[in-house]
Amino acid sequence: MSEVVQIVLDDAKEGMESVINFLSREFQKLRAGKAAPEMLDGVKVDCYGSMMPINQVANVTAPDAKQIIVQPWDKSMLAPLEKAIMQANLGFNPANNGEVLRIQVPSLTEERRKDIVKKARQEAEQARVSIRSARKTANDMSKELKNEGVPEDDLKRLEEKVQEMTTEYTKKIDKLLEAKEAEIMTV
Repeated sequence: MSEVVQIVLDDAKEGMESVINFLSREFQKLRAGKAAPEMLDGVKVDCYGSMMPINQVANVTAPDAKQIIVQPWDKSMLAPLEKAIMQANLGFNPANNGEVLRIQVPSLTEERRKDIVKKARQEAEQARVSIRSARKTANDMSKELKNEGVPEDDLKRLEEKVQEMTTEYTKKIDKLLEAKEAEIMTV
């Protein structure tokens, strides 16, 4: 296979891999009934005049399955951290003891679990769409290469490999979704 064809293949693989990584991060944010520091990843706090991610102003840990502890590096940040967590609308009510914020993660109801599974399925479908978009981009580049005189055999192999990668990454998405659904529905 020519070097140009390999570059297109590498670009497609890189794009599909980034979709999988993004989906994994999104799944970490979905609450599965167990406390995890990643649950607060999307929270931004006003720190000395600029908005910063919570993990850049405090140590966020989950010592057990029902609790998250946020320990700020600067004690004056306790109130802004508490306010940011409340405004993030995650359903958490942090308890401020003057040293750390303790967040009790409530157990999920059956209805809430089903809503979270639905959200996970939506995220997975968005990932599938992104995978297909990466395939389309690679196939469009293949058509451009045809006009530049790249042999048809190389282009045919490129399209076959891109389709194989699309199938492979779609299966990875399905496995990630299946694992997340099992995690969410486990009481």
